[in-house]
Amino acid sequence: MSTLRTALITAATLGLSVPAWAQDHSMDNMPGMEMPAPKKAAPKKAKASPAKPKRATPAPVEKPPAPAALPAAPEVDHSKMNHGPTSDAVMDHGTMGEMPMPAAEGEAAPEGMAMSGTALPAGSAPPPPVPTDRYADRQFPSDEMARAHAEMMKESGGLNFGAALLNIAEYQAHRGRDGYRWDGEAWYGGDINRLWIKSEGEGELRRGLDSGDVQLLYSHAIDPYFNLQAGVRQDIGPLPRRTYATVGFEGLAPGMFEVEGAVFLSNKGEVIGRLEGYYDQRITQRLVFQPRVELNLSAQDIPEIAIGSGLSNVELGARLRYEIKRQFAPYIGVSYYRKLGDTASYARARGEDVHATSFVAGVRFWF
Repeated sequence: MSTLRTALITAATLGLSVPAWAQDHSMDNMPGMEMPAPKKAAPKKAKASPAKPKRATPAPVEKPPAPAALPAAPEVDHSKMNHGPTSDAVMDHGTMGEMPMPAAEGEAAPEGMAMSGTALPAGSAPPPPVPTDRYADRQFPSDEMARAHAEMMKESGGLNFGAALLNIAEYQAHRGRDGYRWDGEAWYGGDINRLWIKSEGEGELRRGLDSGDVQLLYSHAIDPYFNLQAGVRQDIGPLPRRTYATVGFEGLAPGMFEVEGAVFLSNKGEVIGRLEGYYDQRITQRLVFQPRVELNLSAQDIPEIAIGSGLSNVELGARLRYEIKRQFAPYIGVSYYRKLGDTASYARARGEDVHATSFVAGVRFWF
């Protein structure tokens, strides 16, 4: 019985896992193995469901008739086609590989190809005249138009104006020998020609003026940045005093450096020179740092005014100013002055200092 039970369990398992159509019924009639008849299950009431519409059988599609053969395109003669409204060149697409290249400058154009634009040879005809008439001249009298044109040109750059700048006006303090110094200029004129007045000098509070001069110069602009200047210079310091003929320059060097220089020929035949420059380094919109240097030279010894030949003295300065307004700025700084060569020897013989370091405070203004 155990064998029979095992066989029945195996058959039931195979019957559940394999579809009925795939089962092998070759062993159904084996002797000693009668399969019990399956019980008929009670019929279940089927739920009413909507009838599914039957799919209509599509009608056979009739094949369209084959299109009639299109007529052959007419042959086009490309050699007679015009490829542009202004081109006279004839292009044959069948021979594009043999197109003539444009002629080089000075060479004749290939046969069958017209030249135009920059391919044309250079000519020698004069250019057309520059138009000088104005449309308003056709509507108004010529004398009134000429007067209006002159006024316009004057207002656009022909007006005269002026300015004055006191770059240094300061009090100097050094070892109990306090002093003062000034350096300024003023000018009046147009963009090209101007009249300049320059002055600079220094002194001590108890001893008075040590040196000073005033220059009257005619200035002519030689380019947008530099002026050529010529005129006279008069000493205003202690005796002996000199009068000089002056030739110099002033302008704005590359890097925004203000530079000026001059050569002076005295009424005694002595030649001296001066070169100076400064730079305004803007730290903020109102705070400006100005380094400054000045060199004085002489072509010969001048014992009367204690000047030796060569580089006679040098001054280095650094000033920091605050622009309350652009036109008005107080400042503080330091200045170093040094006499050199024979000039230093003359100073020692007189009992004067050869060099001095001063703390300065002053004001710079212009209008």
